[in-house]
Amino acid sequence: MATALAPHLGFRGTAREAMAFYQGIFGGRLTVATFAEFRASTDPAEDDLVMHAELFGANGIHLMAADAPARVELPTGSAITLSLAGEDEAELRAAFERLAEGGTVAMPLAPSAWGAVFGMCTDRFGVGWMVNIAAPGAAGA
Repeated sequence: MATALAPHLGFRGTAREAMAFYQGIFGGRLTVATFAEFRASTDPAEDDLVMHAELFGANGIHLMAADAPARVELPTGSAITLSLAGEDEAELRAAFERLAEGGTVAMPLAPSAWGAVFGMCTDRFGVGWMVNIAAPGAAGA
């Protein structure tokens, strides 16, 4: 198996909903396991929290997530933003619009100084996204 990098997103009770949301955008196969299934609950209130969720979406998208139980600190704010990039304008515009639903758009999709169409948003779960739509055949697409 080749080395791979997959963002692991932390949530406070909304991991299942967030991952279903991302599956609705990116398609693919989603697996979800709870704290109870791993026998990792220390409190019955944790039983249905997501201990591990993994989405293998279309085009190589791979996301993982978990809920942090109340006893575990969940850092807020981050210098990390997820970036989608490619040439399929219809696919990437649709992803941007869906990600922005219920969230906030920091920069609408628009032509950029580097020749691509670029936009930034934060989804309704607080995850930041950048979308870069390169012209077909452009370097870095």
